[in-house]
Amino acid sequence: MPQLAIGVDFLTEFAKLEPPIRKRTVEALTTFSEHTHAGLHLEKLTGVRDPRVRTIRITDYWRGVVVAPERGDRYVLLRVLGHDEAVEWAKRRTLTVNEVSGVLEVRDVVALEQQLADQPAAPGTARLFDHVSDGEMRKLGIDAQVLAAARTIVDEDMLLAIAPILPANQADVLQALAAGYEVEQVWSDIVAPRIPDEAIDTDDLAAAVERTQGRIALVDGPEELLALLEKPMALWRVFLHPSQEAIAYRPSYWGSAQVTGGPGTGKTVVALHRVKHLVTSRDLPPKSVLLTTYTRGLADALDRDLAQLIEPEQRTAVEVLNVDRWAAGVVRGVHGSITMAKDAELRDRMRKAAAEAGADFSPTFLLEEWRQVVLAHDVRTEEAYLTAPRRGRGRGLTKNRKRRVWAALNDFAARLRADGLWTWLTLADEAARIVGARTEKPFRHIVVDEIQDLHPAQWRLLRTAVPLGPDDLFLTGDPHQRIYGNHVSLRAVGISVAGRSTRLQINYRTSAEILRWSLGVLGDMAVSDLDDGFDTLAGYRSALHGDYPELVGSATPEEEAEELALALLQWHEDGVAWSDMAVVARTNAAARKVAAQLAEHGIQTAELHEAGSADAVHLGTMHGMKGLEFRCVAIVAAGRDHLPLPQAVTPATEDPIRHALDLQQERCLLFVASTRARERLRISWSGAPSTIVPPPIRPSAATTPR
Repeated sequence: MPQLAIGVDFLTEFAKLEPPIRKRTVEALTTFSEHTHAGLHLEKLTGVRDPRVRTIRITDYWRGVVVAPERGDRYVLLRVLGHDEAVEWAKRRTLTVNEVSGVLEVRDVVALEQQLADQPAAPGTARLFDHVSDGEMRKLGIDAQVLAAARTIVDEDMLLAIAPILPANQADVLQALAAGYEVEQVWSDIVAPRIPDEAIDTDDLAAAVERTQGRIALVDGPEELLALLEKPMALWRVFLHPSQEAIAYRPSYWGSAQVTGGPGTGKTVVALHRVKHLVTSRDLPPKSVLLTTYTRGLADALDRDLAQLIEPEQRTAVEVLNVDRWAAGVVRGVHGSITMAKDAELRDRMRKAAAEAGADFSPTFLLEEWRQVVLAHDVRTEEAYLTAPRRGRGRGLTKNRKRRVWAALNDFAARLRADGLWTWLTLADEAARIVGARTEKPFRHIVVDEIQDLHPAQWRLLRTAVPLGPDDLFLTGDPHQRIYGNHVSLRAVGISVAGRSTRLQINYRTSAEILRWSLGVLGDMAVSDLDDGFDTLAGYRSALHGDYPELVGSATPEEEAEELALALLQWHEDGVAWSDMAVVARTNAAARKVAAQLAEHGIQTAELHEAGSADAVHLGTMHGMKGLEFRCVAIVAAGRDHLPLPQAVTPATEDPIRHALDLQQERCLLFVASTRARERLRISWSGAPSTIVPPPIRPSAATTPR
């Protein structure tokens, strides 16, 4: 009986269709086997480059583009487009099987031929891939036609422009080479994970479809198809890239393991699949696996996603809590009720402690010294403080001044304890002490997402909560998305990931155009990793293409709000649901002001994490965008007076290194917000633009394929 496989490009575009068209599409696809059996709707086309490319009728106007195999019964749905556009798209494409990896490839052969005609490889002209031989290209799966096109590429801009017309896996190879990766590294990271055990028959499309996981979803029956179209997690289950699958489903790691990568590379998905592997590959008692992260909102999202990925009886083995909530529960079980100190109260108490100790420093400086030195390094005595590392603390202190600072900090902490007041970090510190004193560890395995935001006190708690051994800690995160100012050395808290650290490099969420602009936000700043080194996004790239970000300046905040409302209305007219849009600002106050202004234009808003608000645009702060994604994102109030937020940046005169780190944190925050957009990104301001907002990027005509 005919079976249908679904191309990833269709799934990413399915939500863009109007609801009636989505409904008709589902009806047509779920009855696909009946259609093909009866010979209905599947239409051959004239003038096509590949006779195996057909169309299937969705409505009188809409058509699906389908690959019909010469043998076997596995059909592949590639796109759903309007009639004329579907026919044109189908006529330009050919299907091939890669000789090295055996995966199915789709290419715009007409555009490739035009590229070769327009940009001949003139002798003596420097080209982007001159350093890679033809033999090395062939080893990496670059076929003759793509190799000829590659030899015309002069720079990365031109590669970005022609990537959409290339077979996706070959474009991945070229982008990695352009990023500076050695041939052997590209081979091991991209090519080798795809190579099948069996011999490759380049005429067998059905076998190629089976091998193309990560680009094509294999659907067995109408029920599985409906689940795929209705649940985002279903897409994640199917679209683990081979490199991601190898990480998530590795039988065992002989110790702690770490996965890093830029936004949209699937780190959270890998973490969720790792949990699935743990609970399905071994017999575990209830609540023996902890899945945790920094904030409660992210933990709630992980909990919802995990429920769709594993069966209810497997779910009992997993506890999903953010670190703060779990630490509070541990402390509450020993000390009873907990009273949290407010920020203003902490500043007042520190001011008094400093005055009594003769420490002539601001409360802000002393509170950071307490958090980033005393609590970070578990300092308990004056002697330990005098020799403690002060990484990131730019203001040097003499020994005498350190003694006065210690007197203030020690008195401040002692009075907090005496008055029964807690902070999230003192809760983590106390919970680590309590758990560490127990013989029985509470968990067998711990999986941690967004690791870059955890404080050393929280890491000490996690380390002591699971016994040393295989698969003890599985960690995922991105130092370039560090937005809470915490820095840690994993080695210093007893966690080693040496030889068990992997970096993901392909963004599956954000278009290459948005990603390129967003990387400009970070500039050339050095970002510290979690092991006393530096992290890099070299080779980080997107598998998707779309519109370039829109940058809009206005004379007044009122004009900015009016232009924003018009842009949102235009997005909605273009078929984007209100709930697929987000508007974010640097502060809650700015977000509330925008909400009131949009209401005046008849546009409803809802909190970023609020569910069930189909007629409302999600609105909040840049911090709140962590763990979320939307089709369209608008970042507002990105002016010089608001971004970087003045009160979030330590004056350079007080602490030059902390000043630089604060500016870096503001850049990371804008980077996080901008990379939450899948298709469209809009940045606006009134007055002068922020100094950390890069200029717009536009493709040059010379590098844009026809």
